[in-house]
Amino acid sequence: MVMKMAAILYVDDEPAIREMLGAVLKLAGHVPLEASDAESARSVLRERGADLALVDIMMPGEDGFSLARELLDAEIPVLFLTARTAVSDRVKGLRMGAEDYILKPFEPEELLARIEVVLRRTQPLVYEEDGLIVDYSARIVTQNGEKVPLTATEFDLLALLTRNAGAALSRDRILSAVWGWDFVGETRTVDVHVQRLRAKLDPRCIETVYKYGYRWRGGAACGKG
Repeated sequence: MVMKMAAILYVDDEPAIREMLGAVLKLAGHVPLEASDAESARSVLRERGADLALVDIMMPGEDGFSLARELLDAEIPVLFLTARTAVSDRVKGLRMGAEDYILKPFEPEELLARIEVVLRRTQPLVYEEDGLIVDYSARIVTQNGEKVPLTATEFDLLALLTRNAGAALSRDRILSAVWGWDFVGETRTVDVHVQRLRAKLDPRCIETVYKYGYRWRGGAACGKG
């Protein structure tokens, strides 16, 4: 399973929920953006954008429905998180255009699976640059017209790197995003698979970030021929 390293805003007035969400999102390789209410969420968004928002409905003052309208108008997908079980609330949220409605308490695996569904729909389907084509849907990679044979894990690693081209990804984030947040293993696993990718592609494509992780360079530096 591979997911884009997304900037995910989570808005909830309960500190324990925010702490849990932040930990889960970070382990999954995402960038967590925390807010305790609607106004602080707007402050976060003014400083930087978000790829997705997790919004609690019941908050002091302005409720999650009101905030969600602004997020949806800004084309930021919304997942509602709430303890409210009324069908009318779920229908209201979905009719607004929310992606999903997740009841508390929830399992981290379920939340990440639903996030993955949204990100897959909103991400580009193909990466193409300087003769390299990565078809995320068909899971096929070609270099200068020739198919590059990759294992499933090698493809997931390449997909993560190309979807976040230019960004430095830590070994821990790569490990959790590609192998799963509950994977029990060493970051050396990442190094081994990067070396395998470099052997099959131009080794200049993947840059080592000293004592941190890796970055997909792209551009002319990645042209093989």
